[in-house]
Amino acid sequence: MGLKERHKMPDYPFWLGGVAASMAACFTHPLDLAKVRMQSVGPTVPRPSMFKILRNSISEYGIRSVYTGLSASLMRQMSYSLVRLGSYEEMKRRMAENGQRSAGKLLLAASVAGGLGGIAGNPADILLVRMTSDSIRPPEKRYNYRNGITGLISLVKEEGVKSLGRGLGTNATRAILMNTSQVGSYDFFKITLLQNPIPLVNYQFHDGFFLHVLASLAAGTCGTTVCSPADVIRTRIMGSSGKARPIEVLIRSLREEGPQFMFKGWTPAWMRLGPNTVLMFVFFEQLKSGWSYLTIS
Repeated sequence: MGLKERHKMPDYPFWLGGVAASMAACFTHPLDLAKVRMQSVGPTVPRPSMFKILRNSISEYGIRSVYTGLSASLMRQMSYSLVRLGSYEEMKRRMAENGQRSAGKLLLAASVAGGLGGIAGNPADILLVRMTSDSIRPPEKRYNYRNGITGLISLVKEEGVKSLGRGLGTNATRAILMNTSQVGSYDFFKITLLQNPIPLVNYQFHDGFFLHVLASLAAGTCGTTVCSPADVIRTRIMGSSGKARPIEVLIRSLREEGPQFMFKGWTPAWMRLGPNTVLMFVFFEQLKSGWSYLTIS
């Protein structure tokens, strides 16, 4: 189905993107856990590898430990991803109907949707960071949240309602960068591949599974690199129970670790975001196709 035909399809439910992202998170959560733990390690501790983190977790706590914080991850996808994907799709649909669907406007829509998603998903992000990094903290500093719901209650009860906004500025910035570089670039790569055959072999892409995989892999790599600095700072702010401003975390980390700290956890972040982006968009495309089939039928 061509791009011009897509906007004629029935409207999709706003929550469809959140479901697709939740499905993807179920597969990639262990990599998210490894990324957060790598980003949480300070300069005085030897930098662990992603495989060492996962291996140590399994040997010490069992295979189920790599899914620690999954409830918070699903809560995050059904707030952050639901809003950022749902609002972006709605803005994109309206632009298509008005004949105003240009690359610049798509990127603007992606950035606005990302900011909204970052605000909506901030509480779940705090819980996810704390739950996935809890085991590497000293016992007296652990949060010990049993799941996302009890964690949310404990967070508000112990630190107040204002704590739900911890790291909000950094998180919203990261969400804007992520949605623009991931979701916006996915459409860019997809349209570019559809309109330009591969040189030499003269292969023409069609709107299907192979195209979705390639475009989402490129989008995942783009998103990982662009968002890494904000992601590391966000993780450190949310993982702390004290008050720290982003600029303070940035200056202290640069002074103690050098500029390379901004790409701590890049490998597990990419290994998570690459497959996560592929799975999310493939699931999303299939869910949209399935919804269209049910609606038309």
